[in-house]
Amino acid sequence: MFGLDLGLSLVLIVCLFAVCVFEFINGFHDTANAVATVIYTNSLKPSNAVVLSGLLNALGVFIGGTAVAVGIINMLPVETLVDQNIVHSLGMVFAILLTAIFWNFGTWFLAIPASSSHTLIGSILGVGIAYSLLPGTGDAAVNWKKATDVGLSLLASPLFGFLFALGLMALLAIVFASKQQLFSTPRGDEPPPLPIRCILILTCGMVSFSHGSNDGQKGIGLMMLILIGILPAKFAIDENRSHLELQKDVAQMRLSADSMSQVLPDENSDSTIMKLKKPLKRLEELAALDPSSEHDATRFELRKNILLVRNAVKKIQSESPLGTSSEVQTLARSAEGLSKYTDYAPYWVIVMIAVSLGLGTMIGWKRIVVTVGEKIGKTHLTYAQGASAEMVAASTIAVSTYLGLPVSTTHVLSSGIAGAMFASGGIANLEKSTITKILLAWFLTFPVCLTMSGTLFLLFRTITG
Repeated sequence: MFGLDLGLSLVLIVCLFAVCVFEFINGFHDTANAVATVIYTNSLKPSNAVVLSGLLNALGVFIGGTAVAVGIINMLPVETLVDQNIVHSLGMVFAILLTAIFWNFGTWFLAIPASSSHTLIGSILGVGIAYSLLPGTGDAAVNWKKATDVGLSLLASPLFGFLFALGLMALLAIVFASKQQLFSTPRGDEPPPLPIRCILILTCGMVSFSHGSNDGQKGIGLMMLILIGILPAKFAIDENRSHLELQKDVAQMRLSADSMSQVLPDENSDSTIMKLKKPLKRLEELAALDPSSEHDATRFELRKNILLVRNAVKKIQSESPLGTSSEVQTLARSAEGLSKYTDYAPYWVIVMIAVSLGLGTMIGWKRIVVTVGEKIGKTHLTYAQGASAEMVAASTIAVSTYLGLPVSTTHVLSSGIAGAMFASGGIANLEKSTITKILLAWFLTFPVCLTMSGTLFLLFRTITG
């Protein structure tokens, strides 16, 4: 398989299967976020709701792009983590996968809405921090800027969901004051009026699609981490891009850099400009090589220097007094043009993740649905509450996906339901025991996953020598 011997081929298959298992669990763990409201407002039967959600989750993976996946990959500079010992690379992979699967399955079993995003990101950062503790590595194993952006996104989204739902409920109360049926609870098994039912089904579909486009990309990013780590010659650079195309883009990058040098002062060797020159020079040397002579280290070094060049250009934009000049902007466009060689995912990876997430969505959904639908508030969901929470979740996830930031569907929708319930009856309308469990899982997920994955990684390194 991919030119590997039998042993490594089996290990690779196990790793890829484990990612599919993670995404499968993610599907049935987070299904409640989309289907709870349509089920508890009698808008759809449970079987129809989960099938619709599963199909739209899969569709979201296909259409959502790879911006979030790239963000996941770039949290760890994999060119630092992946050394010459492939066993160490596998230790990284297994530490992340075992931790993510353990915590996701455990919280699902306990019927606690927990974040798959927190789980995965905590696991990745735990490995990165553990690696930085090894002799001679420093803090280069974690992209702290990207980790900070991701962390702020995950922390802010629940608060945003709560406040947005609270405000939306207040707006609905003003605009539709005469439509009291919108604020009523379902009568027995009777479905809501057709217009309300259509809105609730639409918002369910929006959340499902948004979930697939965001959470599905996390699985894609994790699978690409594995493929790049184990098979750099095959996946470090998009092999569908021609070497001649790379040479032209690198030549354009050089022209843009030379043009920029004419307007920016030539500062000392520690400047951001000097940090661009070294990787760009090496990138030119690598691009000039005969592609038939390339091997694992060469293609991996190509990826590394492309990333270094892009990071250096971003620093010039943010730190240089002439960062907004036309020359620097041209340089930035040239650097962004190099991203197509590193920021990609093979189609078969996307298919595997889409199928895993879609199937998972249709199975095992009931535990979390009951918690979200019945136990966050003390009263039954009204039509307005369900629609508000779903609209908040769908819009928040869609914006986060557009910005390339992972966000927790679970936290956004759970906080949206809490906000909608709070708007209707204040804090007395919230089920404190359930809210406490959700908040406890929210606070514990990150440190537990970070500690567990880091410990497992160091343990694997010690065992394998």
